[in-house]
Amino acid sequence: MKAIRQFKEFLDEGIVKRQKPDKSRAEFLVKESEQNYKFLLSLIEKIGNNDENANNIVKICYDIIMELIRAKMISEGFNASGAGAHEAEVSYLRVLGLNERDIQFADQIRYFRNGMLYYGTILDREYAEKVLDFTKKIQKKIKTLTVK
Repeated sequence: MKAIRQFKEFLDEGIVKRQKPDKSRAEFLVKESEQNYKFLLSLIEKIGNNDENANNIVKICYDIIMELIRAKMISEGFNASGAGAHEAEVSYLRVLGLNERDIQFADQIRYFRNGMLYYGTILDREYAEKVLDFTKKIQKKIKTLTVK
């Protein structure tokens, strides 16, 4: 997997466009992320993490992270759409000042989620645990940058 491109490249290509900031939509996405996070914690508490639900856990974690990134982008007047939009959103983590290791791991989650949806990729409990730990850490960081 190659390194994720710079956010400016996505702007230059028109994958990310400038728009009027939409605070209400951003607030909605933050609330959705919070609800998904509570659901995830409840799921882990009641069912646990195992090979049978690893893909579901990774998908939920991905949604939590992406909702927060989108909320911040929308509140700052950016919107990504079309081919490459998800990669552009992950690239926005650089704009938010996250470290390169976290950005690359977020991109790996994006890559594997895409594999699940389109190629039938099956993930295991160990990977889901790494993604879960990462989500717990990163959602707090992004949320503090998003909620003001």
